[in-house]
Amino acid sequence: MEKCSFCGREKKDTDLLISGAKCHICNYCVEQANIIINEEVKKKTTLKKTDLKKIPKPSEIKDFLDKYVIGQDCAKKVMAVAVYNHYKRISQQKTNDEVEIEKSNIVMVGETGTGKTLLARTIAKFLNVPFAIVDATVLTEAGYVGEDVESILTRLLMVADYNVKSAEMGIVFIDELDKIARKSDNPSITRDVSGEGVQQGLLKLLEGSVVNVPPQGGRKHPEQKMIAVDTTNILFICGGAFDGIEKKIGQRLNTKLIGFDATKKRDFVNKDNLLQYINPLDLKSFGLIPEIIGRLPILTHLNPLEKETLRRILTEPKNSIIKQYIKLFEYDGIALSFDEDVYDFIVDKAIEFKLGARGLRAICESIMLDLMFDLPSKKEKTVNITLELAIEKAERLNFSNLKVA
Repeated sequence: MEKCSFCGREKKDTDLLISGAKCHICNYCVEQANIIINEEVKKKTTLKKTDLKKIPKPSEIKDFLDKYVIGQDCAKKVMAVAVYNHYKRISQQKTNDEVEIEKSNIVMVGETGTGKTLLARTIAKFLNVPFAIVDATVLTEAGYVGEDVESILTRLLMVADYNVKSAEMGIVFIDELDKIARKSDNPSITRDVSGEGVQQGLLKLLEGSVVNVPPQGGRKHPEQKMIAVDTTNILFICGGAFDGIEKKIGQRLNTKLIGFDATKKRDFVNKDNLLQYINPLDLKSFGLIPEIIGRLPILTHLNPLEKETLRRILTEPKNSIIKQYIKLFEYDGIALSFDEDVYDFIVDKAIEFKLGARGLRAICESIMLDLMFDLPSKKEKTVNITLELAIEKAERLNFSNLKVA
């Protein structure tokens, strides 16, 4: 009687029994063997104590970022250096060096749609490490409605397929950091459970400590076994629009511009882009507690996107919006092309509605919707988007819901 040489199942108990020279294997054992092979491959490819020779240099990191992110050279340099120093720090831990290098956690400040999330995601892609994006607005103090701070690491574990060693070398992007700013300096009878309380909860994660993480989320499955995760080597990148922080920066600059040279110094201040003068004092006045500012030592800003930059974002990156649409139509055997003045029209609309780079996709999608619906069912093999066609589609569609007040 034929049966599996590994588990002993008879042929009638299997979906498939594969015969070899002198043995057999069933489909169940094949599936189990495949799982074991995948796990072993992951263990070998997991980024362990990093070899300094294999760490990409800051210029290499920036060159890679340039392929996907247009402009923002200052932020790209800051992030490239911070990431490079972070992995040098990990390499140093193999040696018994008396000089201990601290973590290079980063905070990025910039308007919506300027590329904060894209920068963090692109760096993680380049380094091939687990990367998780977390929205700070859903976090609350333990015991209140919302998610605990530890849920940040739960998502990182999920991305790393619950490989703890791999997750401990990952990158976490905490978005909307400005939304957990302290609401007021005045004492209140109510607790600031989604503001200062969350900041205090983040301190142990940012600095580096062993945290017990609920793998399935803490509140819905209280009986689950905790996983210990060491955050010492996890790089935290925080981002936020910090809407209104320009006023704080302006107030700080004005207080310094006193005296005989005040008029001259004021002329050097670029009032259209006050974010370039940001420093930790401005974050403190905005509502971040000093302890969390100290654990985010690298501070950088993203410049507002000008028309020329938006135009380049639309067409130049490897994964630019226009290239994505061309690729989508290629799958249906359709050659898609655009007139040059269509790009200018899309950019002008994005500027008009103050949507940043994120708005380019929304406007393109509105213009292309009818074509993407109709053309796959027709025999046309070429289509060209003219300015007249783009304006016609734009006039029929309601852009008012995109406009930012």
